[in-house]
Amino acid sequence: MNELVIEKTVKTPYINFDAQSGIFKIVGRSIPENPEEFYRKLFDWLNIYFKNPQNETLINVQLEYINSGSSKFILEFFQLIQDSKSKGFNCKINWYYEEDDEAVFELGKHYQAIIDVPFKLIETY
Repeated sequence: MNELVIEKTVKTPYINFDAQSGIFKIVGRSIPENPEEFYRKLFDWLNIYFKNPQNETLINVQLEYINSGSSKFILEFFQLIQDSKSKGFNCKINWYYEEDDEAVFELGKHYQAIIDVPFKLIETY
């Protein structure tokens, strides 16, 4: 399975989902004009990946800004991860936030409270 790489733009994050290592990265800003179109590519790729995943799947999310449209699809993304975990797959999420970024921290806490996947909040400087 090929990795999924989407270069970042002013409005969309850098995506690197590596099926060989089981490490997925989402980094940057998420304010796409059509979040469903952007995130659908990720969901489609994930559905194929979880047919034969690595022993551990690690999701690293480091977003500096997320609009409300994106936050809905990020939750849907995490729910796909949760569904895979409930099928017995080992999944973990790391949510990175800058020390003074209360909005991204609170959003991470919100996801952490509702998603049944090991979910670490990691402060960066």
